[in-house]
Amino acid sequence: MKIPQKPPDQKKIRKVLEENPQYLSLIDENITRVVNECVRRHLHWDELRYRDLPNNIKPEFIWMILKLFRNQRYNKFKFGNIEFKYLLWDDTIEQLHILDKYAAGNIETDFGSINTEGKEKYIINSLMEEAIASSQLEGAATTRKIAKEILRKKKKPLNYSEQMIVNGYNTIQKIVRMKEKKITPEMILNLQRDITKNTLKNKEDEGNFRDNNEVVIADSRDDKVLYKPPDCREIPDLMDEFCKFASDETDYGLGFIHPIIKGIILHFLIGYLHPFNDGNGRTARAIFYWYVLTQGYWLFEFMPISRILLRSKVKYALSYLYTETDENDLTYFIKYNLSAIDEALHEMEEYIKRKQKEHSEAANLIESIEDINPRQADILKRFMKNQDKYFVINEIMNTYGVVYETARSDLLHLTELGYLEKKLVKNKFMFRLLKKELAEK
Repeated sequence: MKIPQKPPDQKKIRKVLEENPQYLSLIDENITRVVNECVRRHLHWDELRYRDLPNNIKPEFIWMILKLFRNQRYNKFKFGNIEFKYLLWDDTIEQLHILDKYAAGNIETDFGSINTEGKEKYIINSLMEEAIASSQLEGAATTRKIAKEILRKKKKPLNYSEQMIVNGYNTIQKIVRMKEKKITPEMILNLQRDITKNTLKNKEDEGNFRDNNEVVIADSRDDKVLYKPPDCREIPDLMDEFCKFASDETDYGLGFIHPIIKGIILHFLIGYLHPFNDGNGRTARAIFYWYVLTQGYWLFEFMPISRILLRSKVKYALSYLYTETDENDLTYFIKYNLSAIDEALHEMEEYIKRKQKEHSEAANLIESIEDINPRQADILKRFMKNQDKYFVINEIMNTYGVVYETARSDLLHLTELGYLEKKLVKNKFMFRLLKKELAEK
């Protein structure tokens, strides 16, 4: 990843204007059009400086206009001794409106056409996807297919990558259950401990804030330092302030901050403060999920956002660097994360459409087969899609969010009806589709 160039400071920009007073007379509709596009897209200097500009004008001049425009509209606040700022453009407000409408409203959405068990299964699948992608963002090398098999069958992790994913899944499940809890430094330490359990070189780094300044964000290709976080001696006080900020206990003069914007800022702050020797990224994303769920945005349980971040991890990293190199302008990070959330929302909508179709197919299957319920019909459809695969009871239990006895009963019932065959392997029952029996039906 190419490191973004830090924008020219205001003194340099003023000097350019003083040396080129003719620029003021060059402002025409073409320059105005470029400025408006840069405003709309909230371009960083590193993106602007390579653009072909009209009238042979220098990019420094466009940047000066942008900064003057932005400085008049920033929402600014101090966190510790660090000043942050952000802007909310019309497209951002529109995205927030859509999320307010769909992610925090009543569950009177297209999910209404999917049965309760279908919703529960999708929540489980989404939490798995979130845990896997969040771990892969931090270097876990296990594939999605293997990772899901480990989680569904509750297999013991055999290496560092598998342990990361198991930790992530257990932690994200825990977060869903602690939506009513107040955030404290102790809670954050516990989350980091859960996320990093048995994956760190130094066991002492689990559940403890860093006590050194050796941690830096560096380019893996040439070890060039990209960012140096605050001194470790400041971390306890900064994390206390972080919790007060999250709990609305401190007045920053900003008034109301939209909950999703605030969740994104909390996400950024953990990465910026880097309070741990390891596990900062996973902890940051976990805290974002915790916060939006506490604010009533229930639909986020269905949206594995880290899967989107993983697909565009260079843009994800750049959104951090753009913010840090441009006077802590959080707008870059906010806009990127909102675009990822928007993509996750669209993927969820596509999923709902597929599930509606599958639900209809399952209903037809129930009509053609006597004495099975909707969940058992869905289980049978899963076997039909994986005709040569053996399933164990734990896998069905974890996929559908039911207790062991329910999963066992479903599989035995389908076996008794002649649709599955049962096999004992190493004291464990395994089930597979009986193709001949199904074909006859």
